[in-house]
Amino acid sequence: MTASITPVGWWPTGIPALTTSFRYTQQIADSAAKKTVEKEEPMAISGIVESSEAKRLATGFVFTEGPLWHPDGYLLFVDIRRSLVFRLTPGGEPEVFREDSGGSNGLTFDLQGRLIMCEGDNRRITRMEPDGAITPIAERWEGKRLNRPNDVVGRSDGSIYFTNPGGRLDASVREIDFSGVHRIASEGAVTAVITDFEYPNGLAFSPDESVLYVANTREDMRIRAYDVQPDGSVSNGRTFADMSSDAPDGVPDGMKVDIEGRVYCTGPGGCWVFDASGTHLDTITLPEIPANCAWGSADNRTMFFTARTSVYSMRMRTPGTQLPRAG
Repeated sequence: MTASITPVGWWPTGIPALTTSFRYTQQIADSAAKKTVEKEEPMAISGIVESSEAKRLATGFVFTEGPLWHPDGYLLFVDIRRSLVFRLTPGGEPEVFREDSGGSNGLTFDLQGRLIMCEGDNRRITRMEPDGAITPIAERWEGKRLNRPNDVVGRSDGSIYFTNPGGRLDASVREIDFSGVHRIASEGAVTAVITDFEYPNGLAFSPDESVLYVANTREDMRIRAYDVQPDGSVSNGRTFADMSSDAPDGVPDGMKVDIEGRVYCTGPGGCWVFDASGTHLDTITLPEIPANCAWGSADNRTMFFTARTSVYSMRMRTPGTQLPRAG
């Protein structure tokens, strides 16, 4: 398959690929010249972000989502509108990794390192086997077909949690009458752990996996936090952070956590950063509004952003939490 992608290092005008400034560097063009105005770097961001620039790794997509770093040194992500999964080695060009992916969105790995995919169009969660075969691991809950699985995260006990919003599903074909979060136990049983959410989207665990964070992507823009019980159920749902904003674009979406407990959630105007208590520290702005983010690189201090038509990376000062792997 030939994909329409603009790789790093080439532009239609023949100029080098752009390394884009973020947040405190504003490019101002006038009729005579282009000037760069340096603004004071916010203290919160300076303690979180090491990079002074967001590096654009690839562009030319329709809507990028689902970033996931592979330990072998490459990034997986989706172009959700074209139902394609891509593989990108930093410094290289993106390659189609999976075609006809069923509207794949969120991605993660299980304990054995197998790729887990939310197939929104196919209304299921699947696993890619070592030989490339696709195995459905969740299609129904209590005999009812899933809504549109959106994002997914694994836990060190082998269980998998995923968001299952129903807002984009026609009522005539919807079988589950709530938008919520489901859990796939290590032995394969599917249960509902949250049944009263408006539109659940991104989700992530605290560093010790005792708290599950879930982003609400509709009008009530906030992150909810839940205590995870020994049996995998959750309780004590509460507001962790309010993400209401006057920014014209972006909603609470994908999120990740660093080893100090900070929560990074893409949202209105950029990627919002909160401390472990839910205090908003600052917002990382990029040239395009990000929909999701992922930790990666050898030291796990690079954050990759899927942002509309492109993929970006930035270096952070604190490593992110590692994906659970079998011992």
